[in-house]
Amino acid sequence: MTDTIPFDDWKKLDLRAGRILSADDILNADKLYRLEVDVGEEKPRILVAGIKKHYTKDELKGKTCVVFCNLEPRVMKGIKSEGMILAAVSEDESKIKLLKPEKDMDAGARIR
Repeated sequence: MTDTIPFDDWKKLDLRAGRILSADDILNADKLYRLEVDVGEEKPRILVAGIKKHYTKDELKGKTCVVFCNLEPRVMKGIKSEGMILAAVSEDESKIKLLKPEKDMDAGARIR
């Protein structure tokens, strides 16, 4: 188990329902996709996600997911990733399943 955090720290997280609009390969990246994700903002966010061995591009397109929106941006393979898709991951990383709302939600709906 990891350290506990105060509830006020939890409230700082901006988690939202997102809809994956597209998934593209990244040159020389065996594990990564470049995703465009609608999180209810004016324009889609670009995210880089290490889920290529677990999902095809077709499986991802249109999928609803949970996005950590206020994570500090990070450049991976020359692409600025503007958040993180949340997933359940087995200890040995052999299984990765994206987290998603039980039923379809509008893009941008807050996760609390």
